[in-house]
Amino acid sequence: MQILIIKMSSLGDIIHLFPALTDIQRQRPTLACDWVVEEAFAEIPPLHPAVREVFPIKLRQWKKKPFQALKSGDLFSFKSLIQKKYYDLVIDAQGLLKSAVVATFAYGTKVGFNRQSAREPLASLLYQQTFDISKDQHAIWRLRQLMASALNYPLLPTLPIYGIKQFTATTLMAARPTLIFLHSTTWRSKHLPENFWFQLVSIAGEAGFQIKLPWGNALEKARAQRLAAAHPLAVVMPLLHLQDLAKEISTVQAVIGVDTGLAHLAAALNVPTITIYGATNPSLTGTCGHQQIRLLSHFKCSPCLKRECTFSKKLACYETISPQYVWQTLLNILASTP
Repeated sequence: MQILIIKMSSLGDIIHLFPALTDIQRQRPTLACDWVVEEAFAEIPPLHPAVREVFPIKLRQWKKKPFQALKSGDLFSFKSLIQKKYYDLVIDAQGLLKSAVVATFAYGTKVGFNRQSAREPLASLLYQQTFDISKDQHAIWRLRQLMASALNYPLLPTLPIYGIKQFTATTLMAARPTLIFLHSTTWRSKHLPENFWFQLVSIAGEAGFQIKLPWGNALEKARAQRLAAAHPLAVVMPLLHLQDLAKEISTVQAVIGVDTGLAHLAAALNVPTITIYGATNPSLTGTCGHQQIRLLSHFKCSPCLKRECTFSKKLACYETISPQYVWQTLLNILASTP
């Protein structure tokens, strides 16, 4: 049996599908699984051993310049590529109109969420078979239920297992205990005040920890450089591909971060992680796994679920979580880690 999964973005959403792949691997060990994913995240699906082939798509780029996509032939080349195989099932695990349209490019029975459970109800009109999967649960469980329903196997009430392939370390573990601080994310409302990070870097450095600061663009690099100036043990990481960054995360003692895809990657790697939530609600899409601590703001408008903070005092929700409290929480985690 061959299936094609449509789950194009974003990083956290892609990682949420991994436990469902682990279920598939156990229940249908001979099944061949291919995956359509946004080009920027093409390195992530191969981390799971159940994935056979990955088809990168440039949908974000095509949406910005549709005429150029048609003129260049990129869209038609992509369609030709995925149409080389016939799939028993083409599963849209995203539930958006754009992902449903991409699913129609492939040959095979299209399945997905029904009108009541799809993120965009119109998407369900493009499927040949739909399933009612409650929205009032974490995304990981929704995806596990979708896959179990589509492939007709019993979903056991077990904890999610991400199943990521073990890395072969290319570098030795650092000489001193090391932390990674995930200070950047896409929504401005999810950013912690920079002073919070300055204090946390100083606390960690004085405690003898090395602090690694990753970045992905010029603004994030500039912030990392400013934070690194807070203590000699803080270092700005080089710009890394996602798989290389995953290797780095897998070697550290713990991760502290905002609500960002890399926090989900740390969770999938079973690295102790503290993720701080203010504008967003972790009950449906938060980090999930072993030694994952989710710290929630206790503020009157939190979670607002808005990309921009509209409160008169910007990012006031994060003032309810102090660097000292985060640090003590981290020490408690590390004390319980073998």
